[in-house]
Amino acid sequence: MNAAVLAARLLTERPRPRGIAGWRHAHWLAVGTVCLGAFLGQLDASVIALVFPALGRHFDAGFATVEWVALAYLLVLVALLAPIGWLSDLVGRKTMYIGGFAVFGLSSLGAGCADSLWILVGCRAVQAVGAAMMQANSVALVARGVPEHAMRRALGIQAAAQGLGLALGPSLGGLLVEHASWRWVFWVNVPIAVFGIVAGRYLLPRTRTGPPTAVPKPRGERPRGERLRDDTPRSSGRQPREPRFDLPGMLLLTGATTALLLALSTASGLPLPGWAVAVLLLAAAVLAVALVRQERRAARPILAPGLVNTPGVRSGLVVALIGYLLLFCPLVLGPVLLTGAGVSTAAAGLVVTLLPAAFAVAATVGGGLLPRGWSDVTRCRFGAGLAAAGLLTFAVLPVSAAAVAVPLLVAGYGLGLLLPANNALVMRAIPAECSAVGGGMVNMARSLGTALGMALSVLGVHLAGAASGGRTVLVTLAAVAVAAVALTRPAAARTRPAAATR
Repeated sequence: MNAAVLAARLLTERPRPRGIAGWRHAHWLAVGTVCLGAFLGQLDASVIALVFPALGRHFDAGFATVEWVALAYLLVLVALLAPIGWLSDLVGRKTMYIGGFAVFGLSSLGAGCADSLWILVGCRAVQAVGAAMMQANSVALVARGVPEHAMRRALGIQAAAQGLGLALGPSLGGLLVEHASWRWVFWVNVPIAVFGIVAGRYLLPRTRTGPPTAVPKPRGERPRGERLRDDTPRSSGRQPREPRFDLPGMLLLTGATTALLLALSTASGLPLPGWAVAVLLLAAAVLAVALVRQERRAARPILAPGLVNTPGVRSGLVVALIGYLLLFCPLVLGPVLLTGAGVSTAAAGLVVTLLPAAFAVAATVGGGLLPRGWSDVTRCRFGAGLAAAGLLTFAVLPVSAAAVAVPLLVAGYGLGLLLPANNALVMRAIPAECSAVGGGMVNMARSLGTALGMALSVLGVHLAGAASGGRTVLVTLAAVAVAAVALTRPAAARTRPAAATR
């Protein structure tokens, strides 16, 4: 069997067994499979903060160096979400999603076996490739596999799975580090990934038949003769070629964000010359300007300047970035402050879990406790105010497990109200035919906010020490949360026509 035939077989999506495909509730099995990937991705994002102190001790490395175990993951994820979404149209979303489990599981096994910090960072970068393969396809798989009347409920279940993974991460990480080893934080992903591969093979409907061709199908169009959300073969007719993917834009975005985060890490103690901070900041600015110019002339830009300039979208993307910055700063600072005050790693993990747990509850059912007449703008402002109050209280109280529990709950609940309402405002301002591009930009803003939240936390601890530096960062974050209130704007009345997106 030659390589071409083998590749064709591997890339050909297999149908579900007839008994599953014909069951009238089969779509919920597909939703469960997608939820598995959503859970795994968020679990890995929140668990890593509890590993930083153990990694620093094991590899004899500073905080600024260890944080690249997380930053490398986030940078690769930001860079690959858009191109993998484009490639999935060509290869098939089911194939790409199952492949994401395989890449994630193998790289997690390698990360747990790493005998140097930079090998671990490399494995984390490969992990991000697998995470991008799953994240870029999860919503599309739900949309394809679920009837229209069950769509909102299915997406809500997926959000709950993400919230569960985010909430369990700190407590699970603390317990594994305290009672086993930091290596088990990565090895625990392997059986979940194996289960995801098997579930994807048998429970997800096909998104294409046969091996991939050289021409991707345009987004949002179903070939003639294809029925919605089943395993019926697609038409073999060739479709018009789409504009090429914006590779220069992706490289410029990656370069600009990497240079900025390297500058922050160097200022935080990364072993690079002092002048490197200025050089990296200059490089980030130059690359950012080049990115803006590239996106204005690209046929299919990854950032879509026409959408970014739509009133309500730009401010909404900034609020999305701020929201995840506010969420992940305490996840990094909490374990540092608590363990520095004598709290065990396991107990610190359980306390910090209150933040994402409250976030998950508020994001899924918390909005129902608010007055029905409140608009999304009012919900955003109320949530940002709660987050600011919780972070400010966390900053002024003495550091102990009992003292910080309530402030973390308040901050997490506020963020859980802020971010879903803000995302709704953003998507309402974006024309329906551009929803995939808009969703990708929201994901990029979320990932960049997460990366900046980690980097700024480490910078604050490095410049002023764990206790005072952490408090300074938390007070600053409270002020940023108030700024998010001012940025929130009604979007529905400001939607531009689709032509504005280029």
